[in-house]
Amino acid sequence: MRASFLVGLFGCLFLAHAAYATIQYRGVLKILEEEFSGPPINVVVELLVGLGLCTWAALTVPGNFLSILPDSEENRLVSLPANLDFMIFNHRGRAFPSKIDS
Repeated sequence: MRASFLVGLFGCLFLAHAAYATIQYRGVLKILEEEFSGPPINVVVELLVGLGLCTWAALTVPGNFLSILPDSEENRLVSLPANLDFMIFNHRGRAFPSKIDS
């Protein structure tokens, strides 16, 4: 987990550096009185690398995905809330049949 966290940190640093490089590039263009048409290719590559690193870290740092199936053996802590006043059963979902025959 520590390595994934460091990868995410490097990804955020890549994104911050790409933003700084774009701002600096626009400043140079203002001095040269040229029009800004887009960031340079090295900034675009840096953005994509930073995005990939941050995405990978976001998927690996929290841990393993858990099952959401109610019948799964891993899901034994599923229970109804203690306050049933907020459970509404009279809604538009009842207009649809509960089981669809194939």
